[in-house]
Amino acid sequence: MGFCFEEELKKLPAKPGVYIMHDAQDAILYVGKAVNLRNRVRSYFRENIGRGPQIDKMVSLIARFEYIVTDSELEALVLENNLIKEHLPKYNTLLKDDKTYPYIKVTVGEDYPRILFSREMKKDRSRYFGPYTSAAAVKDTIELLNKLYQLRTCNRNLPRDIGQERPCLNYHIRQCLAPCQGNVSREEYRQQVERALDFLNGNYGTVLKELEQKMKEAAENMEYEEAARLRDLLNSVKAVAQKQKITDSAGEDRDIIALAREERDTVVQVFFVRDGRLIGREHFYMMRGEGCAKEEILGDFVKQFYAGTPFIPRELMLQYEIPDRELIEDWLSRRKGGRVKLLVPKKGSKEKLVELAAQNAALVLSQDKERIKREEGRTIGAVKEIASLLGLENVSRMEAFDISNISGFANVGSMVVFEKGKPKRSDYRKFKIRTVAGPDDYACMREVLTRRFMHGIDEQLKLKEKEIDNEFGSFTRFPDLLLMDGGRGQVNIALAVLEELGLRIPVCGMVKDDSHRTRGLYYNNVEIAMDTRSEGFKLITRIQDEAHRFAIEYHRSLRGKAQVRSVLDDIPNVGPARRKALMRHFRSIEEIRKAGVEELAGVPEIPEHIAEEIYAFFRKEKKTDAGEKE
Repeated sequence: MGFCFEEELKKLPAKPGVYIMHDAQDAILYVGKAVNLRNRVRSYFRENIGRGPQIDKMVSLIARFEYIVTDSELEALVLENNLIKEHLPKYNTLLKDDKTYPYIKVTVGEDYPRILFSREMKKDRSRYFGPYTSAAAVKDTIELLNKLYQLRTCNRNLPRDIGQERPCLNYHIRQCLAPCQGNVSREEYRQQVERALDFLNGNYGTVLKELEQKMKEAAENMEYEEAARLRDLLNSVKAVAQKQKITDSAGEDRDIIALAREERDTVVQVFFVRDGRLIGREHFYMMRGEGCAKEEILGDFVKQFYAGTPFIPRELMLQYEIPDRELIEDWLSRRKGGRVKLLVPKKGSKEKLVELAAQNAALVLSQDKERIKREEGRTIGAVKEIASLLGLENVSRMEAFDISNISGFANVGSMVVFEKGKPKRSDYRKFKIRTVAGPDDYACMREVLTRRFMHGIDEQLKLKEKEIDNEFGSFTRFPDLLLMDGGRGQVNIALAVLEELGLRIPVCGMVKDDSHRTRGLYYNNVEIAMDTRSEGFKLITRIQDEAHRFAIEYHRSLRGKAQVRSVLDDIPNVGPARRKALMRHFRSIEEIRKAGVEELAGVPEIPEHIAEEIYAFFRKEKKTDAGEKE
């Protein structure tokens, strides 16, 4: 039965919750939250009240809706975020980057703590510093701290394992105090850890003075190697200290968020400030229609980003006042376990920081537009160039095929797919040739193409009969252009297969010269030369190389499997379990070959009649070998 909108709209409760819009294929178009589901969902189906073309288009595609009632609007907010991250609906604002940021983790809950690299913050009695935007910088800092304070990097369980093993290399090169040997008391080791924590909190002055004093003393005592080591540590500390820029003398944790937008492209810039220091910045892309306000995009970013990040600062400084500000503040405060404020600075240094973030976002957007244009030239532009050269329209999907074998051994075929000039690897397919025994590339290609299109026709029939749901399978969709790795011969094979199946698909050959380099296209019985500097020519070369690579890799994997064999594989009634049992018992093929029936039957998994077969097999093998030598 069809979905009756009038009846379903009457059933909507006047309660908070989440609503989900589906299209005719049951794909999720949009997920939204509402303080009153009845009023909110009904508003979509009223006459146009200036909501914009993007929403109008979405409404025209809605085939049904469903909803989930919650106890509060806050619960609806959390559920909305989870559903958006799970289903990535087309008409929601989607955060394209799902990154995890590195932290420095100090395991203060251990008797002898360690400093570790982590990408998540857990409630495990450890102290976390970050998040940082550079994993390399985090690793460098950890390495520096371990050298500076000679802390352990091993996974030994201390104090349980003290004295059980020899100290590692770090102890011998003076980079670990070796608590595993009991060389340092727990209190002394803890003092070193506290100094490392002090360093991570940004107090570098004490460390710099200590290192400089020790370096001078080592030089005066003519301990030049030690002085050089301390000098290198001193330079490393200075390098880390110089990367920290003071932005707020109050020492607060805050994120500064602003965006830049041009047509359908939006970039959000975030500055991360920890303990009053700018530790890094990151930008994110948002996907949304032209009719969406900047305030709404910024609000969607805040909800999605902070639903996934393990650390929430005490303060978010925003470029615009966002919808549901108080509700989002309440939600973030509950997630953090402390008060979180959302501010829109209007003057002073804070406003300048937000303006700086907005300028950076605009710069990223401007730079990336040029990159996107170049990328489109390599992909969509190249496809248009090929289509124009062949006199075709609307070329989007291209499929290329290749055959690989060695003197007819393990014939295989490959199918690679490019859509809008980019490889669609999820649609790649490989074929093990079933009907061709020798090195006949034309016959192999005929089999591959026949199987590919027969499978596609079968899937399309099942789709019409509602036996399958996948409308966009790799075989169901036929190409706009078929590319063959070769000239006239390969093209004619493809045309013959298509004619037998009643299909009309343009077929083009990728012609190579005597040096096996692409030189042009073969289409409609004519070889078409191409400008070797053009993007279209470069795309054809990439497709041809990709089809060849995919076929070669598959053929190589089959050869490898064929070569990983044992003489035991040829013995009747000896399967994997018995092979393993024999090798466990005798250790080598030679010992099995020499063994008598009684010895073979002594293996628990080998019955006596199987032992006789194994014994007879090796004696027969020996006679055959002798005959071949003669």
